[in-house]
Amino acid sequence: MKLYNTLTRQKEEFIPLEQGKVKMYSCGPTVYNFFHIGNARPFIMFDVLRRYLEYLGYDVKFVQNFTDVDDKIIQRANEEGISPFEVAQKYIDEYFIDADGLGIKRADVHPRVTETIDDIIEFVKGLIEKGFAYEVDGDVYYDSHKFGDYGKLSGQNLEELELGARIDINEKKRHPGDFVLWKAKKEGEPGWTSPWGEGRPGWHIECSVMSKKHLGETIDIHSGGQDLIFPHHENEIAQSEAFSGKPFAKYWVHNGYININNEKMSKSKGNFFTVRDISNQIDLEIVRFFMLSAHYRSPINYSEELLMQAKAGLERLYNTKEKLQFMLESADAVSNTADEGFVSELEGFRERFKQHMDDDLNTADALSVIFELSRFINTKLDETANHAFMEKSMELFKELTGVLNIVGKESQSELLDEEIEALIQERLDARKNKDFKRSDEIRDMLKEKGIILEDTRQGTKWKRA
Repeated sequence: MKLYNTLTRQKEEFIPLEQGKVKMYSCGPTVYNFFHIGNARPFIMFDVLRRYLEYLGYDVKFVQNFTDVDDKIIQRANEEGISPFEVAQKYIDEYFIDADGLGIKRADVHPRVTETIDDIIEFVKGLIEKGFAYEVDGDVYYDSHKFGDYGKLSGQNLEELELGARIDINEKKRHPGDFVLWKAKKEGEPGWTSPWGEGRPGWHIECSVMSKKHLGETIDIHSGGQDLIFPHHENEIAQSEAFSGKPFAKYWVHNGYININNEKMSKSKGNFFTVRDISNQIDLEIVRFFMLSAHYRSPINYSEELLMQAKAGLERLYNTKEKLQFMLESADAVSNTADEGFVSELEGFRERFKQHMDDDLNTADALSVIFELSRFINTKLDETANHAFMEKSMELFKELTGVLNIVGKESQSELLDEEIEALIQERLDARKNKDFKRSDEIRDMLKEKGIILEDTRQGTKWKRA
């Protein structure tokens, strides 16, 4: 398997630090609101990376943090009239609702800043002792000029960065590029006791500390959105490598931006959508499928039209699965031995799928293979009732879609409520009794409920409109 490493700017063969094991850290949300569609992309894509590594047989330990103390959380607490800790817990709970809807597997560890304060204080003390940080009036800053490799991830030198508009001007700092590790407490803010007075951590320090605590000083993969390369991930490297004297992460993996109707997402433009907003309009599995339809490093354009195309594509795969399930349950077995030619062709789909996934997690082309498999299955089902072939086809279909965690919901036949089941049975009885008027009435009733019937040689099939 090869991954594009932002640090080296090239695809590299993935070789874990320890054979058979992967230590992976991915930046999680700041929990002051529902997360938006732009956040959803890294959450989904790096969930797939984790799942694929597990599919390949690796023992993956995956850590994703929650930033649960932050200026935005404090502001939201003041707006809602509750404590910052209540705000954080509220939106952590909401995060899991939306993440579950997107098919995102829970991390092995979801550490929180507020649970890691003592570790953060010790880490900051260590940086001061090593000469990489300094204290001014209760604030602690990282001295970016002391770290010779600063800028190696973003590909910029420190002087250029300090001339940029993104560097805050602060008279307390020795250099414009220095960044805060510990903030002195202000009135009305939460704070913790430290050697520098009451205060709270800066943003960048938390991920360095939580990664070290749960995965060790050097990890295999650090992932996140492209927008985090600078300053967040750049600062993580500076902190972690200054503290340990070791490389922080072997592979840095970043996803591309998402645009809304070909424009950058912005509240001022009115094209800002949370995943919760979208879930009120459409099944979130469609959003997941849509995200997988482009390579994770490429920009992706989000629009209602493209989402409807994704919906149609996902439905085609569900139709294949349900047709195959229907045939397995209703057709008579012709043979218990699958045709060797068919089996060989099935194996070819698996190999092509893996080739694309091994090529820097190319989910777009991997999805194309699944659609090819779908067409192959549908064609062969019209030619054979061989149970062994059907079983192997279903096994492979579920295997490949399972890696991407799509098409995994119960088949539609399992979703029928008692009323619709009774109507379908009543219609079958009416047809047997040649009561075609009643049969047509029931067909129309079911159509009104969004159920389309199809009478075949194997029996009556149905699908949702």
